[in-house]
Amino acid sequence: MDAKTKAIVSHLFVIGWIIALIVNSSKKEEMASFYIRQNLGFIIGWLALTVLRVLPIVGPVIWAVGGILLFVGWLMSLIWSIQGEQRAVPWLGDQFQAWFRGF
Repeated sequence: MDAKTKAIVSHLFVIGWIIALIVNSSKKEEMASFYIRQNLGFIIGWLALTVLRVLPIVGPVIWAVGGILLFVGWLMSLIWSIQGEQRAVPWLGDQFQAWFRGF
């Protein structure tokens, strides 16, 4: 599997992310690792939003707005990986790269 394919597969939710992580662990490629880190950030963000959803009144609002922002970021990341570009998503993309450097 080439780097671009691994990057695209990492966008296929948790299962795709795990597959990309395993396949990339034997032969690390920078583009694949970059998008694996990006998508780990999206997965953790989605889990955080799910936890915040239980807050009364503001929880559903935070969940809806945050969910839309996460989806737009995820979609941008997917499009860039399909195009073969290595670009961080706005706002937290660079932080994802720093926080998850081990992946």
